[in-house]
Amino acid sequence: MEVIPIPSNKDTRLHAELHETVQYIKDIMGDSPDLIIRDMTLAQDWHIALLYMNGLADVQMIQTSILNSLIENSSAYNSDQTMHPLHYMKEKLLSVGDIEWMHHFDTLFTHLLSGDAILLMNGYPDALRIGVTGREERSISEPTSQPSIRGPMDAFTETLETNVSLIRRRMKDPQLWLEKYSIGQVTKTSVAIMYQKSLANDDLIKEVKQRLNRIDMDGILESGYIEEFIQDHKYTPFPTVYNSERPDTIVAGLLEGRVAILIDGTPFVLLVPGLFIHFMQTSEDYYQRSDISTLIRLIRYLSFFIVLLAPSLYIAITTYHQEMLPTNLLLNLAAQREGVPFPAFIEALMMEIVYEILREAGIRMPRTVGQAVSIVGTLVIGQAAVEAGIISAAMVIIVSITAISSYVIPANAMSISVRILRFILMGLAASFGLFGILIGSILLALHMNSLQSFGVPYMSPIAPFNLDNQKDTLFRIPWPRMIKRPSSINPKDSIRMARSKGTK
Repeated sequence: MEVIPIPSNKDTRLHAELHETVQYIKDIMGDSPDLIIRDMTLAQDWHIALLYMNGLADVQMIQTSILNSLIENSSAYNSDQTMHPLHYMKEKLLSVGDIEWMHHFDTLFTHLLSGDAILLMNGYPDALRIGVTGREERSISEPTSQPSIRGPMDAFTETLETNVSLIRRRMKDPQLWLEKYSIGQVTKTSVAIMYQKSLANDDLIKEVKQRLNRIDMDGILESGYIEEFIQDHKYTPFPTVYNSERPDTIVAGLLEGRVAILIDGTPFVLLVPGLFIHFMQTSEDYYQRSDISTLIRLIRYLSFFIVLLAPSLYIAITTYHQEMLPTNLLLNLAAQREGVPFPAFIEALMMEIVYEILREAGIRMPRTVGQAVSIVGTLVIGQAAVEAGIISAAMVIIVSITAISSYVIPANAMSISVRILRFILMGLAASFGLFGILIGSILLALHMNSLQSFGVPYMSPIAPFNLDNQKDTLFRIPWPRMIKRPSSINPKDSIRMARSKGTK
């Protein structure tokens, strides 16, 4: 079958002849059965065609607000009027609020396949786009990947308009600006950026726009596509673009001067710049008392180091530095490892890989059996491996503590990064002992300090150190004392509280 190309940019003008335009649209779309064409002649001998996609457009709204209005009121048109009939329909007949002019085929296809209705008229080389989108949407539900005990329980959905409304409900400020883009040559995915104009740095806004405009790809299906295109460093295990399904988290970022990127079709919204400390914080930190939040936050950082270093420290000490252990503990470990045929590194590597397989299996399995299989599988395999003399009991304890600690890290992207890095440190520990761990830690610290997120140092305000910003890093002081916003993002207005304006 012959493929009819969509006209190039220099030849996208709609035809004046209605039948030519309609036939061309049908040919481009392969005479698709879900393309509905209502061809009709109204009073005054107006020959029009109304096009919409079944399943994307609101059929009831088309019937009541478009077709009924045209049929019942078209006879009121006075032929002596100088207003063109299509202009008359837009200004006098149609009761829909969202109506725009269209002049080119590429724009027509984009809006038609987005759920809008297209009104064409014979003898007129233009069309009206009528906003009647009525696709099925998932209702707002609780967050699944970022749950909390205290705080709002609503989460983003896959609909861009719904996500924008969830943010605007919390920020009733006219300075909250929204700009939309269409990215993807085939999918033409709607992408929007939101920022508080009075807070966000102009250079940051400009950089975000430039990186989005440079994206050249056939399709964008999820925010992860955008994230890989706009991140500063392509080859690093650490995430430099924050993502969240919680509206309150995104609003908190906007109030600090960050920029949010919303993608139609995904419930995860991107937030830039994304710094290391941002991935270790949760919205719940700011809903609890400061002392409680500080304790929980310190536990998270402790868990970060446990995930990163616990297996490698066990390997290094049991392999090269047994003198560091108390005598009784050393004798117990030696007795446990008496029948184990593998060195500590191979033992740890096997257990870590098995646990990662069980973790992935638990995610991919149906929800009704996934959790049970992962828990039972871990217990059965661990116990059987110890009884068979393949793995020591101490190694099972180390791997279990490491696995549990990885769940304490709030951001899944950061948790995965640390889990990857621990394998590298395990290899260094098996090769060089504590010296290898030291070298690996130094290289890791140097790498983290070399990263940036949209021009902001990734480790700030820890490195470069900023004493004033330590109020919300490892600790969180009470809200009345957090007068200033983080200076690392360079917001236009650094003062949070109106009564403190003019004070330092």
